[in-house]
Amino acid sequence: MIYKSIRPGRIWLDTEGKRIQAHGGSVIYIDGTYYFYGENKEKTDGKNGIWHWGVRAYASRDLYNWEDKGLIIPPELDDEDSSLHPKSMMDRPHIIYNARTKKYVAWLKIMHKDGKQTATVLIADSFLGPYRKVREWMEPLSMSAGDFDLAVAPDGKAYYYFERVHSETICADLTEDYTDVTGFYSTHFPHPAPPYVREATAHFVRNHKHYLITSGTTGYMPNPSEAAIADTWHGPYTVLGNPHPADTTNTSFHSQISSVFKVQGKKDLYIACADRWQPNHMDISYERYEKMFVMLFDPYADQDELDCIMRDHPNDLNANTSIADYIWLPLRFVEPCTEYPHGMVVIDWKEEWRIEDYE
Repeated sequence: MIYKSIRPGRIWLDTEGKRIQAHGGSVIYIDGTYYFYGENKEKTDGKNGIWHWGVRAYASRDLYNWEDKGLIIPPELDDEDSSLHPKSMMDRPHIIYNARTKKYVAWLKIMHKDGKQTATVLIADSFLGPYRKVREWMEPLSMSAGDFDLAVAPDGKAYYYFERVHSETICADLTEDYTDVTGFYSTHFPHPAPPYVREATAHFVRNHKHYLITSGTTGYMPNPSEAAIADTWHGPYTVLGNPHPADTTNTSFHSQISSVFKVQGKKDLYIACADRWQPNHMDISYERYEKMFVMLFDPYADQDELDCIMRDHPNDLNANTSIADYIWLPLRFVEPCTEYPHGMVVIDWKEEWRIEDYE
């Protein structure tokens, strides 16, 4: 099948007719080609204990049709203690290029059963690999580090935006080789507990302004996104509000944004890439699992009521994410005005849309 448009929420197949498996994904542009990469969930049926099957990448020149380039970071099947073993909860790979070292640097988030989260860092000479691990089980800044994004400034300096688990958002400077943090960091959006702690941070720059789009912390169940703006990499960030104002379900169109990228050659076209992790559970209201997460972190919550809510709530760890779909939508920017003194970024729902319709 040859695609001529983007159709959010519908099954997206690669050029071989197979489901695209690049979840928690990002897009990087290299020498005229876009590469879409992310968690390969093809074997994650929620029953077999497989969390991932490596990091898979796809190539495209039109952003519609994607050629499978294979596993650029394969699972390590023979070492159950590896952060890349299929049962290891590896999430949200992000890859940036270091012009000084001429290396591609990949960071992976690793979740642990005890709730701690660490990072594994790999490097490669080519985007498509092979990658080799240079750090594993790392706790950046001695913190439990969750969902994140990486960004490189025009001067080559790089930044690491991550969720300090169940606490706040951190912006940390990376070392010159991008494989560690320097120790300098800033803190943002403090919250006492989920579901309001910010995760799934997506950073981008437009007109010299820095934007962060984040989600709340409700596992694979969706929640309202939040946009923020700043003049510098470290902020301070001003919260703009929910970028999905027309979404009456309060679920970011039943999705979670993982990254934002600018389309090359377009004047002002930015695309938010999101996953619809549980397309079979779109009937569950956000208010119900919002209440569940509030009660989970409330030591005085009514345990009987919580047990009742949890019985009807899908188990995140048993989710069949192999059938997760993608929600790719363009961003619309509102300039500063009386209603929005700092401006606003808006994501409108579109059943189908084309790159060619933008300047």
